[in-house]
Amino acid sequence: MKFLRGNAACPGCPIPKELDALLEVTGKKTVLVVPASCTTVIMGDTTGMPSTVPVVHSAFAASPAIASGISASLRSKGEKDYSVVVWAGDGGTGDIGFASLSGAAERNEDIIYVCYDNEAYMNTGIQRSGLTPYGAWTTTTPSGKREFKKPLPMIVAEHNVPYVATASVAYIFDYQNKVKKAKEIKGFRYIHLLSPCPPGWRYDSSLTIEIAKLAVETGIWPLYEIENGEFRLTSISKVLIDKDKRKPVESYIKYQGRFAKLSAEDIKKLQDYVDEMWEQIKGLIKK
Repeated sequence: MKFLRGNAACPGCPIPKELDALLEVTGKKTVLVVPASCTTVIMGDTTGMPSTVPVVHSAFAASPAIASGISASLRSKGEKDYSVVVWAGDGGTGDIGFASLSGAAERNEDIIYVCYDNEAYMNTGIQRSGLTPYGAWTTTTPSGKREFKKPLPMIVAEHNVPYVATASVAYIFDYQNKVKKAKEIKGFRYIHLLSPCPPGWRYDSSLTIEIAKLAVETGIWPLYEIENGEFRLTSISKVLIDKDKRKPVESYIKYQGRFAKLSAEDIKKLQDYVDEMWEQIKGLIKK
């Protein structure tokens, strides 16, 4: 299965590649549920529909509920080996859609939920979301956001769902392995995927994979999975538990215009935040 070329994605947008990688694993028996987002535009404009599997467009807050109903319907018909996948941005996941996300997770609905996190409401004008990182410029935080990013994967994990993972388009095999694992598990599965946005993050569109890679290498975006409550680091993040192996956060933010107004004090605050997060990660790893 492939996500067709010639779609309406911005230059450098990773969403088509991310969907490619997803559909290679989940296959033709996949139903995508897409709330209002950049993907809504990419999925269907005057140039046609690039998805090779059925897509249900939903209101911002309703995608987990709709996906739950689709999954129940397929199950009642005796269908097997299908994947019902919510494909939603950070605003539709962690803010506007959080109530229905939490409800579906609490009920352990048999769906896969992928949040492609571009860290703002990109489709409607680059407004701040709860997942926008500290110090980032948006049109509603022109001097830089003063709050830190909502730790959404950990919040979802607190619902005691069978599988939660983080992923990055720069580590495509790690991402696909997690989709593969999620496909084989029943119940609510959640993958949080970093999805850099050239116009929203203000970087050259040729740098998308490099930016995504640096997010992991600096430790800002740790790669991990939580399977039945057991936390483990994956891919390169296994060695980044050693602070000396992580690159400084400045090497990540310097390419992005959204961080141009950060002071030296802000950069230190962001670095301290990352270092503290990794101290917490150490406490999650079983000895």
